[in-house]
Amino acid sequence: MGDLYLWTKVVHILAVISWMAGLFYLPRLFVYHAENGGILTLDKVFVAMEGRLLKAIMRPAAVVSVCAGLLLIWLGSWYGPMAGWLWGKLVLVGALIVFHGTLEFHAGRFRRGVERCNGRYFRVINEVPTVLLIFIVILVVLKPF
Repeated sequence: MGDLYLWTKVVHILAVISWMAGLFYLPRLFVYHAENGGILTLDKVFVAMEGRLLKAIMRPAAVVSVCAGLLLIWLGSWYGPMAGWLWGKLVLVGALIVFHGTLEFHAGRFRRGVERCNGRYFRVINEVPTVLLIFIVILVVLKPF
């Protein structure tokens, strides 16, 4: 494995850290928004913060994470029947992508002023990326199968 593999891994790790930071923070913003959104000035501030987080950090980081990850699979020849851990990781990454899409959906509902979910709901879903990340790290580090 050469320099390209290692530099791709660096890019992948940095992008994943950025993406995960957004996946942890955006639901917390939604909690505050759901609990304080009735105040017009705060509502506008939350919508702006959520939009900037999605556009400037989360979307680009998600795309770079996935692209760099796929390049790592190809460069490292990590595909095939012997890489069961990788297939498990890819399923969990797919779940992260679905979760990201769910956050995009809620951000759009907040932007349009039609969000119905309360702060408790967002507190609960805020734990989803943490659980997924724990299992992804276990699979990547231990490669149990």
